[in-house]
Amino acid sequence: MMEYGEFVLPGFCGPPGIHLCLDGFRLIYVLMAVFMWAVSGVFSRKYMAHYEKKGRFYLFFWLTFLATLGVFLSADLYTTFIFFEIMSFTSYVWVAFDERKESLRAAETYLAVAVIGGLMMLMGLFLLYHLLGTLEMDKLHQAALKVADKRQLYLAGGLLLFGFGAKAGCFPLHIWLPKAHPVAPAPASALLSGILTKSGIFGIIVISCQIFTADIFAGDGSWGFLIAVLGTITMFWGAFLALFSIDLKKTLACSSVSQIGFILVGIGMYGLLSAAGENPSIAARGTFLHMVNHSLFKLVLFLCAGAVFMKLHQLDLNEIRGFGRKKPVLKFCFLMGALGITGVPFWSGYVSKTLLHEGIVEYQMILAEQNMPSELLSGSAAGIMAWIGNPAVWKAAEWIFLLSGGITAAYMLKLFVAVFVEKNPKRQSEFDAMKMSGTAVILIPAVFLPVLGSLPSVTMDRLADLGQSFFRAEEMEHAVDYFSMVNLKGSLISLFIGLILYFVLVRGLLMKENRYEDRLPRWFDLENSVYRPILQVFLPNLFGLLCRILDSLTDGLILLARKTTHRQLKEKVYVNEENKAAVIIGGFIDGWHLLLFKFRGGSKKGLKAPKSCIPELKQEERLFLLVGKMVDESFSFGLLLFTIGLCATLGYLLFAFLV
Repeated sequence: MMEYGEFVLPGFCGPPGIHLCLDGFRLIYVLMAVFMWAVSGVFSRKYMAHYEKKGRFYLFFWLTFLATLGVFLSADLYTTFIFFEIMSFTSYVWVAFDERKESLRAAETYLAVAVIGGLMMLMGLFLLYHLLGTLEMDKLHQAALKVADKRQLYLAGGLLLFGFGAKAGCFPLHIWLPKAHPVAPAPASALLSGILTKSGIFGIIVISCQIFTADIFAGDGSWGFLIAVLGTITMFWGAFLALFSIDLKKTLACSSVSQIGFILVGIGMYGLLSAAGENPSIAARGTFLHMVNHSLFKLVLFLCAGAVFMKLHQLDLNEIRGFGRKKPVLKFCFLMGALGITGVPFWSGYVSKTLLHEGIVEYQMILAEQNMPSELLSGSAAGIMAWIGNPAVWKAAEWIFLLSGGITAAYMLKLFVAVFVEKNPKRQSEFDAMKMSGTAVILIPAVFLPVLGSLPSVTMDRLADLGQSFFRAEEMEHAVDYFSMVNLKGSLISLFIGLILYFVLVRGLLMKENRYEDRLPRWFDLENSVYRPILQVFLPNLFGLLCRILDSLTDGLILLARKTTHRQLKEKVYVNEENKAAVIIGGFIDGWHLLLFKFRGGSKKGLKAPKSCIPELKQEERLFLLVGKMVDESFSFGLLLFTIGLCATLGYLLFAFLV
């Protein structure tokens, strides 16, 4: 990677220190972060004006900005991890900002995913450093070439993929996006979706393009296949959820899941094309450009949603229907974002989606020309390779790609028609009288979308030239004719599918009495139907049962030891009838009681003389000695178990060292 400069701060947060650098890819995303925070910051002045705790919002707004810059400027994975975790905790405040019940629950989900993902990432970094001896991104590839057992690299890569995928919103770790975005302030939602998810993609690109490459794994396309499968599922699942949603921001959040899937498909196709011995630059360029495009799309769309929420404090499509009919600036901005994310020709999304689609088509052509399964069998199971090299699999993947694009067109058309075309049956005159303010700033990113898409060779291709070196991709062998009939065909198919889905599914099955209905079954919510029951019910009960079993086992071992090696003496040893302390103390107390009895004239009044307390003191003495003996024995037994465990640990370490 060509670097423009670097900065090293040794000893910060540990011996590795902080290592930052700047290249084309990083430069573009630093500029993207600056631009997005600037636009969101200007918009938030109006949006946050009526919030009491806006000072807290702005504090964490800028802390998250600095942490995000740290992620994208990081030159080693240790630095990435440090800023990654800072970013997760500072952005948590965005989600929990208004402290409502649903906000705190969503923030709980966001933090749980972030923490679990961070711990998995840390485990992966430990293992990767043990294998490679470095975490510097530019040195990972050369170090990975020297690793003899590649299976350990897969384990480290899987742990890192879990951590980075959780932040990116990859299925099945996407659950925080549909929950966090609807409750977070709109400027925060734009940044969470538009750029914080890309920090996860940043990490996935590093491990995919630096470690899991064709020359290291001898043509094994298993990693690329894994990323492509996860991307395909994420792409379709997010679009499916968005189609059924009737909440404006939740629909956009599910859309983010789907668009992250498109990006992951590009990374996967990069790995597969590389494994096939072909130049993967078309997939690399499509991946990078769709990252940039998605950042701009969600900046525009979420700020438009924020403008609606500022006025109505509602997001349900049935309640906000018709709000934007006479809001030309807002309508134009939302339309630009909708056309861009749908992939309509002459908008920027069309360019990146065309490259991603061509990556799938190119791999299909390679499979048709070569006998891929036999060539890729080295290093992986034959069953997986049969899937990787089966043209029918990738023809199906292409159609899922086009179908997901069609679903995108359907749900974006649903949003646009509901908010900007249809009339509200009750409040339309009220909506038409409302004046908008603070939306002019959204025009800036909105105008970029058709400009970038109309002149792709001047704009998009030059951006891709700057970013592709980060992927270790070569130069394109030939220029892409974006507006040829072959490339337009894919977009037109998706748009046709979108129109069918809108009129048949949205207007037909998902509406009742001219109202949008949320007909998605509740069990589709993986958080409430799978993750929370597992984490809050199944695992506590399972580990509680195991603890009870171990507790009973421990009691059994103690009982066995008391009957054998730690056999106790007979009970009479503990009962000392001639114990002087009990007799002296008891005699003193008895004498004091007798003196009081006589002083008060107890015998003259016919009262009984007080009983001696010496027997009770002897009983207490017996119990005290018994408990003390048991404590002594339990402590001895605990020391014995600790010694056994210590010996076992030392034995394992000695074995690991020798082996």
